[in-house]
Amino acid sequence: MVSLEIIGVTLEELEEIVTGFGEPRYRAQQLMEWIYKKGVADLSAMSNLPIAFQRCLQEAGFSPSVLLVEGAKQATDGTKKYLFRLQDGLDIEGVYIPEERRKTVCFSTQAGCAMGCAFCATGQKGFHRNLTTGEIVDQVLKIGNDRQTRITHAVAMGQGEPLANYDATLKALKLLNADYGLQIAARHLTVSTSGVVPAIYRLAKEETQINLAISLHATNDQLRSELIPLNRTYPLAVLIKASRSYARTTNRRVTLEYIMIEGVNDGEQDLKGLLMLTAGWLCHVNLIPYNSIPDSPYRPSQPRTRRKFLKTLQNHRVAVSIRQERGAEVEAACGQLRRRLNLDEQS
Repeated sequence: MVSLEIIGVTLEELEEIVTGFGEPRYRAQQLMEWIYKKGVADLSAMSNLPIAFQRCLQEAGFSPSVLLVEGAKQATDGTKKYLFRLQDGLDIEGVYIPEERRKTVCFSTQAGCAMGCAFCATGQKGFHRNLTTGEIVDQVLKIGNDRQTRITHAVAMGQGEPLANYDATLKALKLLNADYGLQIAARHLTVSTSGVVPAIYRLAKEETQINLAISLHATNDQLRSELIPLNRTYPLAVLIKASRSYARTTNRRVTLEYIMIEGVNDGEQDLKGLLMLTAGWLCHVNLIPYNSIPDSPYRPSQPRTRRKFLKTLQNHRVAVSIRQERGAEVEAACGQLRRRLNLDEQS
């Protein structure tokens, strides 16, 4: 039987559920505390809930857990990739990225991906379905519980296009941010998109402090359409206009992600194009070394080329950084996530 989600509902929605069972509204707050504050996913272990109420929830099919951790691999830098099994048998992946002052989870929003980006492994397996809010939130919960740490940052940069699953993704982010949820600061939550322009405008109207990252990766339409087919629907001029509008409306700096691929998008004209696209607005360029995937013709740009891009952008007063890649040895880095069943459990 497929479980009904407790983990994917708001406090108000959960209050409606518990009162429907004849219980007082405060039972919803008790459930939230067990799930989000204490990390308990077993109804029978929630000791301040009446046994009869626990049984009613169980018999109705409600569950505080919707994912099964099927396996995990940990890199030497502490990055850990998790394979989760969904209740319908599909698999998704999430990644834990520890740093000195932050503990980040990179979570998936879809099983597979329909975007078909040329440099990304996820799209090679095709698109299966959107994840539910509970399936998104449970990734962050289970990783935090496994690492026995408080997650401080969460990024929608795993499998799938977050803005193609807008409602579930945004609701999940609000649950992660809520006082009764994981209390992750909104400014520590990030949505990455390949360029679903209508959803960018919609997100800007939400009046949140959520960060927006754009998968840019090219500075002309011909190349970007080859790398990211969605560009044929929402070309660069339209995408940059929406991104500038988001920055202006929210007063939040928009990150432009730029995977550097040798001989593809790392030439002099690409650099000039990047300078033009970033001029005069609140953005930050994140230069990302390309991470190899099987059967790909692409190779990462040389370090000296990345440094040249960095220095030139800095000289033109563009906020820019080179991403320190994490987890490549366990295929947990940018562009490497996809369904894999051969994970070995490692602590």
